[in-house]
Amino acid sequence: MREFPVYAPKLIVKHVRIFLTGVIWIKDIGQLEFTNGRFLMPKKSLPKVRKAIAELNTLIESQRLEVNQA
Repeated sequence: MREFPVYAPKLIVKHVRIFLTGVIWIKDIGQLEFTNGRFLMPKKSLPKVRKAIAELNTLIESQRLEVNQA
């Protein structure tokens, strides 16, 4: 499990793209699980957490599209 002391989306996405499956912890957001290079949305979570997961998954997808187009 990797711990991030701040919410840094690009650094988090880089970690997820390298490891593909695992768990991370982000200060002020909490523990997030990812599988196949995408974050899993928990059934019960705060709006702040849902927004962060949506943003991270969008960033992951946009980077995948950039790689595929190159």
